Amino acid sequence: MLHKYTYATVTRALDASCRIAEENTEDRIICAQFKQALFLGPHISYLSGRFTICHKTEVIKNTLNPVWQPFTIPVRALCNGDYDRTVKVDVYDWDRDGSHDFIGEFTTSYRELSRGQNQFNVYEVLHPKKKGKKKKYINSGTVTLLSFKVESEYTFVDFIRGGTQLNFTVAIDFTASNGNPSQPTSLHYMSPYQMNAYAMALKAVGEIIQDYDSDKLFPAYGFGAKMPPDGKISHAFPL
Repeated sequence: MLHKYTYATVTRALDASCRIAEENTEDRIICAQFKQALFLGPHISYLSGRFTICHKTEVIKNTLNPVWQPFTIPVRALCNGDYDRTVKVDVYDWDRDGSHDFIGEFTTSYRELSRGQNQFNVYEVLHPKKKGKKKKYINSGTVTLLSFKVESEYTFVDFIRGGTQLNFTVAIDFTASNGNPSQPTSLHYMSPYQMNAYAMALKAVGEIIQDYDSDKLFPAYGFGAKMPPDGKISHAFPL
């Protein structure tokens, strides 16, 4: 039986405990792509007592040799840091009414997939029941890994740990469009009771940035004011 509408689900085994690799698995992302020969297809995910869904592929129609789009998945979602944890891929024949037919499955692991495209990452899709009942049954097709790479996604904390310095510089608008600072209608209104919106924004940002600035010195400039002695407008002057 040939399947023109197929999909696959990627699930990982559920274990009571797992070995966490030394690497920070939170920021490592896998990008992988598969193709099927004979009949493999789109992917649908199902939960069982031993596996949990990690990814569901798109459905590819009208072909017996689908090539799924590359997809990305966090390492933690795929194996939770255990590079030898079983990863199972289920392949289904998609039906519009939702009664998708199971084609077969295969298992692998992060460690095996990380080898990339080679002869070891060509998998036979096997249907357990057919394999047990039919003597001449070989497989229900094959799935080939086309690409696999792991990339790190760096966070703000990673940059800080690496020695990144943040410098906080302030520029204050002195143009007349802000109005007279002695009037409540001005954005620069100097109230004796509370800070204006600009001052509150500077305080909120500055109190955070100061912890990542080694010299704790914050240059402040103004622009849009007439400067003595000739009264010319300056667009950059120190305060």
